[in-house]
Amino acid sequence: MTELLHSKILGQGKPLLILHGLFGMGDNWITLGRQFANHFEVHLIDMRNHGRSFFDNCMHYEMMAEDIARYIAYYELENVNVIGHSMGGKATMWLSVLYPDVLDKIVVIDIAPKSYNQRHLKVFEALNKVDFSTLKNRHEVKLFLQQYIKEEKMLLFMLKNVYYKSMHRQNGSKDELAFRFNLPVLYERYSLINEPLLAQSRYEKDVLFLKGELSDYIVEDDIPLIKAHFPKAQMVEVPKASHWVHADNPEFLFKQCLTFFTQS
Repeated sequence: MTELLHSKILGQGKPLLILHGLFGMGDNWITLGRQFANHFEVHLIDMRNHGRSFFDNCMHYEMMAEDIARYIAYYELENVNVIGHSMGGKATMWLSVLYPDVLDKIVVIDIAPKSYNQRHLKVFEALNKVDFSTLKNRHEVKLFLQQYIKEEKMLLFMLKNVYYKSMHRQNGSKDELAFRFNLPVLYERYSLINEPLLAQSRYEKDVLFLKGELSDYIVEDDIPLIKAHFPKAQMVEVPKASHWVHADNPEFLFKQCLTFFTQS
């Protein structure tokens, strides 16, 4: 049996799927998810090789889109809205061109349908140096990673992924720490995560692109490519937001998405 993505489901109404970025998990969106749950049935999804979802050697966008389509079919969802950030935004774009009939509106956050250079190599280098046999708690992991990861947001983001693989209830002792993402596969397949959207593909329904004002993931030169793939694309810049749009300006993001999803 093919495995199903793990999710947390909140609220009632029209389905809204939220897809996180590289190294993330659905729980990164829990605060915004609860807000959206006042209006929609929200599915906070862990992508393959992330969070509590299954680990697998494959890590490319066609497979990620298939995972989401399978998830939608399993829960018998129709007319689905999707929000995707970064890697999750790329997966959302692939989903829209491969499985357009199951979707309604999509929001793509701070990612374009182009190929990217390998921005995370230093992060991978730091993560690959982590030895959980010698680092016994999150504080020790933080002190170690601080030597390599200088951006505070990225550091805290990584620490959220550190967990104890098991806890022994009888004596309260904790087992070895681990990352919630499949580091070896993400590192090995990283070039695939930077790949562009399928050439000549189009999604004819409504799309909202949200760009962080302080981010360079979407630049002016990307607009023609976005319009070629998504003729109805709307572009909105999120004030005071870096690539971590949902963390830097969640209120603005929420209002923009809610207006977009509810307007006829």
